Amino acid sequence: MRRIFLFALWFGCGGEEYPHGEIAEGIMGPLGDPVPYASAEQRVTFARGRDTARRRFDLKDGLGPAFNVTFCGACHERPVLGGSAGMYRTFFLTGFRTPDGAFFQGTSAGMSGGVLRMYDYSPSEPARPPIPEATTIFAQRNPIPTFGTGLIAEISEEEILSRADPDDADGDGVSGRANFERGFVGRFGRKAQTASVEGFIRGPLFNHAGITTLALTDEQRARLPVDSSSHQVSDSAPSASGLRPAQAAVLDLELTDDDSAPDPELPREDLFDLVSFTMLLAVGEVERLGDTTERGAELFDEVGCPACHTPRLMGPRGPIPIYSDLLIHDMGPELADGLDQGVATAAEFRTQPLWSIGAVGPYLHDGRADSLELAIRLHGGEAARSRDELLAQGPEAMGDVVELLLSLGGRDQTSQGLLPPGSPVPPVGEYGGPASPLGEAELSRFVAGRDLFDRDFGLSRGLGAPRFNGDSCRACHFDPVVGGSGPRDVNVMRHGIVNATGEFVYPAVGSILHKETRLRNQGVSPQQQATVFEARQTPHLFGLGLIDQIPDSVILVRADPNDSLSPEGISGRPAWTDDGRLGRFGWKAQVPSVDEFVRDATGAELGMTVERQEGLTFGLLQDDDGVPDPELSKADAEVLAFFLKNLGPPPRVAQGEVERSGQAVFERIGCAECHVPALASPAGEVGLYSDLLLHEILAPSAMGIEDGSADVREFRTAPLWGLAKTNPYWHDGRADTIAEAIELHEGEGTAARSLFRRLSAVDRSDLMAFLESL
Repeated sequence: MRRIFLFALWFGCGGEEYPHGEIAEGIMGPLGDPVPYASAEQRVTFARGRDTARRRFDLKDGLGPAFNVTFCGACHERPVLGGSAGMYRTFFLTGFRTPDGAFFQGTSAGMSGGVLRMYDYSPSEPARPPIPEATTIFAQRNPIPTFGTGLIAEISEEEILSRADPDDADGDGVSGRANFERGFVGRFGRKAQTASVEGFIRGPLFNHAGITTLALTDEQRARLPVDSSSHQVSDSAPSASGLRPAQAAVLDLELTDDDSAPDPELPREDLFDLVSFTMLLAVGEVERLGDTTERGAELFDEVGCPACHTPRLMGPRGPIPIYSDLLIHDMGPELADGLDQGVATAAEFRTQPLWSIGAVGPYLHDGRADSLELAIRLHGGEAARSRDELLAQGPEAMGDVVELLLSLGGRDQTSQGLLPPGSPVPPVGEYGGPASPLGEAELSRFVAGRDLFDRDFGLSRGLGAPRFNGDSCRACHFDPVVGGSGPRDVNVMRHGIVNATGEFVYPAVGSILHKETRLRNQGVSPQQQATVFEARQTPHLFGLGLIDQIPDSVILVRADPNDSLSPEGISGRPAWTDDGRLGRFGWKAQVPSVDEFVRDATGAELGMTVERQEGLTFGLLQDDDGVPDPELSKADAEVLAFFLKNLGPPPRVAQGEVERSGQAVFERIGCAECHVPALASPAGEVGLYSDLLLHEILAPSAMGIEDGSADVREFRTAPLWGLAKTNPYWHDGRADTIAEAIELHEGEGTAARSLFRRLSAVDRSDLMAFLESL
């Protein structure tokens, strides 16, 4: 492919100077907003589609039963809805090759697409779906941003194909070629394997969430922001303009499954809104040229980046600042993922559009690059010459090119996590606010802790040992705000072995079955002999510091391990650590303090090491990932703990007559025996609705996971404060509603459940109102 040196200073929209020429008017705006050219009617549709993208699917809605995510925004959240996501949302595409080299997609839990699913909430017990033994290829995929999708959809096939040079006829070492779907030029996905926006959305809905859909009707497709109807194209003739609109490539295939929810699980009208929302997402505002970005643009051209990262493609609205040719290129063996998709082979990937690139890291198809500089350094194959020429010019040249890339939109919306830059602290008494008024220095420390809690840690910071679940503390705790609970798709999966004598045995790799790994092209599989799986629903962290202050004696006085103090069959017992400390945090009360909670989660969930500290025994002290230990400093651990110790409890809803009636019902049927309304502390009564003791609440035949001193059927009484805002429920998240969670009580909860079942409709309604007020 001929090297194209396109650098020029042009007066684009409104007379502003942009690198690489003019830009079509009315296409740029704040990330997450609709394109300025959207009509009033389209803006209404955009708002509905945005709501659909945020919608959390429950099991009753048809989620799964095998899935990776519970809502579209899970993978497209950074820096706002429609963007990319951190490493904790990286997923796996799987497959295998036959001895003759033929590639076949893998399967998982009966669904197609080669997607490896991490959760299976089938009617029996939540588990990790099995991986077929034939699967030998595990390709990691970091979610792809969707800003400007409609603009890409409008680009003609002719415009894309005009830049293809599949045989490298000019001998410059760059040989981009098109990928195809059903004969149409592909343009979406890491390997340009998908041609239509509708297909780009329906596939992930099914493969990642298990949500079924019907194809849009031709009438609906004609009303989309980018006309996708079949009347524009036939298999034998181009359209009147001489071009084939590739959006007509979508299949009319019905996607169905065999769960209890009727198909389609997402109505056509909602799918129409979701496709429209995606087509209408604006691209970020490209910045005016400055001295540094001008030098960066000159270097960008000089080393040949435009040969693949073509600054402009022509669309019907004018020049589109996409910085991509939408072709697939060989990126070398180091980036090869083993997958064939369409005509794209293992080392071939679509040129990633660079608009708004600074706001949507991590980078490369698998997210291995934490920074733009590292992403450039990892370019190989057809990009090796340009990479080497840039590196030869030294660090200042690299800095100038990176500055150019950062200027291509979204810089002012970029943060190190999900909180927008400068996010205010909610006041005392609101979710996410402090427990009590803080002085200036304390408030500054609280904000620093919140920012660190929200921050995404990349592989270069030591993420993964080598496995991990989250890339930040916020990755699991963000509902309804930072510090809260999480949906099912961030649950921790535990597994174990029950031997021939019925005893629980810990797997050699530990009981946590992680979702992610820093190792390239490797899957995360359960230990082969594992027979027990148990999901752990992410609990909220509101009021953690108040629980930390409750004296041991207040908890221990309620213990009745031999059921000698009450006749109700309730025998709560304390959880003890190996060194004799009283546990109070975690589903099994296996963690004794907030300080230890921070250390434990850092190692167990992030795979990051902490400093050795006197009196603290939890946490990972060293690993062999090549990043110097400790990966989280003592100062950082302390500021995280400060944030959690000062994070306020869930705000209570004002109690009315109905709620007071419900509270009386709560006490009458025996719920308060374990869910004790308040425990005393030096700071006053802590209204958590828990005794912080272990109780057996599973059926005698159930088999779960041992943890600390808790056996397989014992769990800490879950605090009920914040109940309305922190669903789903139960230790494994299988309950969509509070009533379903009550129905799951066995063992020591059987008596209260039986009384609940006999309640009148009025009493049951009052009880629900009370619980939702907590």
